[in-house]
This record gives sequence, C-alpha cells and structure tokens, in this order.
Amino acid sequence: MAPKWRELADKLAEQIRRGEYAPGQQLPHIRTLVEAGEGSKATVHAAYKALEAEGLVTSSRGHGTVVRQQVPLKRLGIARYDKAKWRDGDEVAFIADRVASGRGYRRNEQTQTVSRVVAPPEVAAAHGLPEGAEVYARARLVKEGDQPTHTLTSYYRPEHVEGTRLVDPTPGPAGRGGGFRVLYDAGYEIDHMRERLFARAATPDEVKQLQLPPGEPVVELHRTTYTADGTVVEFAIGVHAASRFAWEYEFKVPDSAKDGEGQQ
Repeated sequence: MAPKWRELADKLAEQIRRGEYAPGQQLPHIRTLVEAGEGSKATVHAAYKALEAEGLVTSSRGHGTVVRQQVPLKRLGIARYDKAKWRDGDEVAFIADRVASGRGYRRNEQTQTVSRVVAPPEVAAAHGLPEGAEVYARARLVKEGDQPTHTLTSYYRPEHVEGTRLVDPTPGPAGRGGGFRVLYDAGYEIDHMRERLFARAATPDEVKQLQLPPGEPVVELHRTTYTADGTVVEFAIGVHAASRFAWEYEFKVPDSAKDGEGQQ
C-alpha cells in the first residue's frame, strides 16, 4: 500500500492534469487540506514536495504552491531578431517569443537595472577591451505574469550608448523597438550574431530569483552582436529556467561543396 502522502500527491497530480487546477493557480493551503481530512500537516507537506520534485508545481515564500506552466514558451531562434519586428515595428525579442507562443504579455514584465561597471573578463574579451575598462551593464529580469522566466544582462561600450535610452533604468523595453532600435538610431545597425547555449546547475541566487523547483537546471546563453563591419555592439548573458523554454530554429541547410564551387 502506498503511503498516505503518495496517494494525496497522485490525487492532486491527476486534478492538475485534468485542469481542475490551472497553470498559475495556487493549490490550497496545507491547513485547508488538513481540515478537509486529506491527512496531517506532515502528509500534505510531503505530497506538495513530491509534486514539486515531479515538476508539476513550484513553491516559494509569499507565493505558496503554484501549478507550473506545462507548455514551455517557444523561444524563437533567428526569427526573433527579424529587423522588421524592432526596426519597423515595436516587437522586441521577448515579445516576439510570446506572440509566437500564443501567450499574452505586458511590457512591464521586463524590468532592469543599469550600471556602469568594470567589464568582467569574458565581457572585456568579447568587446576587445583592456583589463579594467568600464562598460554599461543592463540587467533584465523577465516574467510571465508573476513567474520569472529568465534573466538577460547586456554589456555595451560606453561610447556606443552614452546618453541613449539603453542607460535609462525605466522598467520595460528601451522605448519603441527596444535596444536594437536604440543602437540602430545611434548608427550601429546589427548585422549578425553568434549565440552559444549550455546547460548547468543553478546557483542558489538563481534558484531564488527564478523561483526554480529543486534540481532544475538552467540554460545559459551567450550572445555576441555585430555590425556589418564586425564591430561588437552588445555582448549578453542570459540565464533561462530550462523547463520554461523550448528553443526553435529554422534555417536554410548549407551546402558547402556547392558554395565552394561557386567561389572558384
């Protein structure tokens, strides 16, 4: 016979799968289930911890135990940077992901802090700066509703962004079209990028900031953005809750043999 906490966890899991508890909805307080005869406080607590370990809910101080969004956000690849979105419209990258996923958004779901700091070694190397050089760090936390999805910190050379909206800490994207539009207006049109992705264990601070369940890894993104002449205008580091995103890429398959023939 399964222990009482396992029976309760299975019952709640089935209710979640049937939609009786919707994504983002808080489960009943432990006291409520105890009073309803579902078991002791220890039993209900153990059931909730099991659901959290199985990825069905998240628990945090101040938010209680909340049903997780089970369908990950579609994180677009090349298409999220389409110039028509930010140069000619107002669809910054995180909003492009939401639109592609059929999910709603509010511009203030992105908040940021801006500071001028000594460039960390990796940032200095990306920008080709000497040790001790300063850069602007624009650190964003992006949420979907009340749930954080990822952080993204962009590093800029001061001479590229001084006096622009990119150094304004007002919550939300940096005006119409976001950061890429600001760079475009300043004469730095982005031309190509390099992105590197890798998974790792979350730090204690990331677990707290992203409200991660026990054991969930993060996916770290390093993005280097160039102008047509090879000038680096942004180096960004993002940390994404692994289960909250699905990366999607669409591209033309190269044929280096054929391309090489055309160059001879």
